[in-house]
Amino acid sequence: MAAAQSAQTTPDLSYLLDHTSHVLRTRMSAALAEIGLTARMHCVLVHAIEEERTQAQLAEIGDMDKTTMVVTVDALEKAGLAERRPSSQDRRARIIAVTEEGAKVAVQSQKIVDGVHHDAVASLPKADQKALLHALNLLATGHLATPAESPRPARRARQGK
Repeated sequence: MAAAQSAQTTPDLSYLLDHTSHVLRTRMSAALAEIGLTARMHCVLVHAIEEERTQAQLAEIGDMDKTTMVVTVDALEKAGLAERRPSSQDRRARIIAVTEEGAKVAVQSQKIVDGVHHDAVASLPKADQKALLHALNLLATGHLATPAESPRPARRARQGK
């Protein structure tokens, strides 16, 4: 009986990207958990500090649905790291304001995120580090910048930025 031969002729890019992304997210999650944050909480803090942003704007930046965003901001408020306030630009809008303690935690969490990213890339030879980041940036801003329309969309894992 002949052994079945694989029809695959090139490396499985989907698997490689999905697997490495999953492992990176789990490492990020574990590292941020040490200071009581999730990746989503970190994302909201660092982007809310940059400028006055509404919950909807932050949800879009963090690729979160409304329910997830509400839960995330509730957790940040409960921890005393952020609060909902009226916008200085539009009194009808509510923004997410980072508290003084939240700003300190955001600096700490950004160091953690940077460390996880550094460790991942540092595992490669120097020449490959720049090449990988350059190639991924080209894909993310070029050919793979926009998802294809599909009657059955692929399930996409949420990530913190």
